[in-house]
Amino acid sequence: MRSDAVLCACAALLAGALAVVAPLPALLAVAALVGLLGRQLGVGRGFACAALFALGAVRAHAALLEFDHAHAQARAFLAAPERCSARARVLSSPTWTRGSVQYMAELCAVECEDRAALPDLTARLYGGPGELARGDELDVIVQIAPIQMFRNLGLADPRPRAARRGSVVSGAVLSAAPSARARGVAAAIDRARGHVRRRIEATFSPAAAPMARALVLGENDLTSEDDSAFKKSGLSHMLAVSGTHLVFAVVALVHALRFVLVRVPFFAAGHDVARSSAAVGAGLALLYADFAGGSGSAWRAAWMLTAALLARALGRKPSGARALGLSLGVGAVVDPLSAFDLSFMLSAAATSGLIWLGQPLARPLERVRWRPLRYVALAAVATLSSMVPCAPLLALLGPELTVAGLLANLIASPFGEIVALPLCLFHGLLGWLPALELGVAHVASGALLIVKAVAHASARATWLAFSVPPPNAWQLAVLVVTAVTLRRLKRAHAALAFICALVTLGILERAAVRAGAPRGVLRVTVLDVGQGDSALVDLPDGRLMIVDAGGFVGSPVDPGASIIAPLLRERRRKRVDIAVLSHPHPDHFGGFLSVVRAVPIAEFWDTGQGEREGAGEQYRQLLAELRRRKIAVRRPGALCGRKHAFGEGELEVLAPCPEFVPGLGANDNSFVLHLRHGTQRALLTGDAEAHEEAALVARFGSRLRSEFLKVGHHGSRTSSGEALIAAVRPRVATISCGMRNRFGHPHVSTLTRLRSAAVLALRTDQLGSIIWQSSGDGFWLSAFGMPRVDETELPRYGNR
Repeated sequence: MRSDAVLCACAALLAGALAVVAPLPALLAVAALVGLLGRQLGVGRGFACAALFALGAVRAHAALLEFDHAHAQARAFLAAPERCSARARVLSSPTWTRGSVQYMAELCAVECEDRAALPDLTARLYGGPGELARGDELDVIVQIAPIQMFRNLGLADPRPRAARRGSVVSGAVLSAAPSARARGVAAAIDRARGHVRRRIEATFSPAAAPMARALVLGENDLTSEDDSAFKKSGLSHMLAVSGTHLVFAVVALVHALRFVLVRVPFFAAGHDVARSSAAVGAGLALLYADFAGGSGSAWRAAWMLTAALLARALGRKPSGARALGLSLGVGAVVDPLSAFDLSFMLSAAATSGLIWLGQPLARPLERVRWRPLRYVALAAVATLSSMVPCAPLLALLGPELTVAGLLANLIASPFGEIVALPLCLFHGLLGWLPALELGVAHVASGALLIVKAVAHASARATWLAFSVPPPNAWQLAVLVVTAVTLRRLKRAHAALAFICALVTLGILERAAVRAGAPRGVLRVTVLDVGQGDSALVDLPDGRLMIVDAGGFVGSPVDPGASIIAPLLRERRRKRVDIAVLSHPHPDHFGGFLSVVRAVPIAEFWDTGQGEREGAGEQYRQLLAELRRRKIAVRRPGALCGRKHAFGEGELEVLAPCPEFVPGLGANDNSFVLHLRHGTQRALLTGDAEAHEEAALVARFGSRLRSEFLKVGHHGSRTSSGEALIAAVRPRVATISCGMRNRFGHPHVSTLTRLRSAAVLALRTDQLGSIIWQSSGDGFWLSAFGMPRVDETELPRYGNR
């Protein structure tokens, strides 16, 4: 198999960006591939690929540095959400989700409450008039703040994705008055999108309208249940603007144009109609990608189709591999961080599978005479060949893969791609024929509802699903090198290479398991969950404890589903031995319901105050789920007064003992946990305030002595009093607080008290997640935004 030099060069440019977050795996993988393809590429082309890889890394690094600088500036002048007035100009195509519009906007003449004018900003805004297009200008009053990124060691770096979104500030539009209406191609496309959106909502079945909008406009407005079903069933691609959609829409237009032009005598006589219509189609592909929402997968497919159509327009035979390579190269040139766009990479992986797996497998099947059998066989090959390369990427998104997806695709494809897709696209042109428009909408709705039913049925077939760990950077590198190697070797050698790859992946997986569940150490990982609290505690005997699970009141963000459960998967943790709710406040229990549903939990520690005095519907649902799953709920009476041994370590519950104090606030009834491992100790105080702190000092005094302190109540002025700090005498303290919190946490007085006591104070809003690990006779620190630091190096770090 010959290697296409253009594909290799463009792939190298794209892959260079990955070196920013995983430099060593990316470098070794590229070195292996250049060595493997060296004889065909030649020395010059090999060096060119290496140079393009380095260029991609430099451009991605520069993009991240620019984003970090802009984000730091935004935090400097917007420490918390503020109400501001501004002139806004719409920069991105508006999309609708949950009945509200969202878009990127340039904010000029920004004035906030009791503040001098701020510099111009680019912000992601939520809300405003329904009729918006790129270039429109508005006078707005907005509530804005720097974007909150959840930066946790072990999970993917959120900065590339945030940088790709193009803003460091986001917020809600409180009021808006249009001041200027834009003209031009971009504005016309957005107004056409708005017209199609309104007609879909007016004529499609309410249950099918969100799917039709996803299919035509690229807007994901599915319910959480539907979205989950499509992901679990492997049918998400049917509601994405992918290569299939572009090929159908654009190629249909190209054929229609050729049909018309060939019947125009003066034009057909002097021009090659096929080449002329292909040239027009190249431009139509780009326009359609923009109309369809401009996702990474849409643009990649559009660039690939454009390359193929231009080749045909120039009288050349299109090459699938070269067209794929050009689409990757254009993506990397336009966006240096496009390698971090999962939809872009899934589209590239699926196309690669169709070219290098699907085509060889399909050739013998084309000789099958019975058409129904040939159709089913070819459809199965296409589905399988596109799904196999995507499997590692899909494993990054969820804990399971399912073989039901193969059957689901075979059943749903005729309804989704043969019936629903063309009808949904045709529907947008029928506004002048209301009866036909309504009829088409009804038929398309029926087809989409069948696809939806197949997705839900496939998702319920859990017996066909199997758990997979998320591949780390090293494993992904091995998979890429193996895939290229297998395509180049003879069958006997390929079998040996496959076995070597399996052994290597097994060794890497074993290393990941050991790193995720260490033994003989005490590791406290304070998670970045925004303005909330959550920590993972790896106990010396290998058991795992979770203390709190974060939460946001009135926000759709679920830290249990988006942070804690994925981190448990990354650490290969399939069980939680102890889950502790320090006290029944939403910013501590909001994520627990998702955690309880994601992994088995042996026992749950709860003060009991929430159940007796009430803590809201979400807390009630949590208790009900615990009891439904027969998880033991343990109260202070069963936990206080004794030391709990965990191998070489022990844990003591210091408060509230012997039970919570009725009538006292939940903060001052927080669980306070004291952990000991050799000479090292850690104190976790929940949201304890002055009353509980005074009781602790009076009862335990110097027994509170700990090297590590989890500061109470997010650094509030009512916590971490001088008496507690003097008794604990910590060397390191962590403060869990969010970038967008309205409470001024951590308070200046708390930071001053810690600084006066020579305590190194580390904040999750500044550093992301923080790890404190004890070996029994010493400790080290690490954070998302700070390299590993041994305890002997603390003095030179000073106080943060």
